[in-house]
Amino acid sequence: MKAATMPEKVHEGKNVKRIREILGIKQDALAFELGLSQQAVSQMEQKEKLEPELLEKVAQQLGVPAEAIRSFSEEAAINIIASTFTNNDNSATNFNYHCTFNPMEKIVELYDALLKAEREKIALLEKMMEQKG
Repeated sequence: MKAATMPEKVHEGKNVKRIREILGIKQDALAFELGLSQQAVSQMEQKEKLEPELLEKVAQQLGVPAEAIRSFSEEAAINIIASTFTNNDNSATNFNYHCTFNPMEKIVELYDALLKAEREKIALLEKMMEQKG
């Protein structure tokens, strides 16, 4: 007779970390998307239970349902990946990855921030030159 097994305790923070790692998203990138610091994301990934609003926000940024974080199982993920990526010609025809942000938009945002900083430096230098002259 097989012994009854206890249901595995869910650790939402660890589940966020594993899903993030599987998707190839770095902590600092997720932090940026959530408007948090990298340290805050690290602390969040240590928590067993996340606040419902935060869980929803994280799930949205990772592009997964919140329930996937609540019920994530390493074994189930491996089975899904195995069934998604293997077929007779070894192609990944079922792979559907949707980036949660537009990389070009991030480049433009960075460029705009750098341009703004340079303009501020120029204005400050011009003001300093006027004061000396």
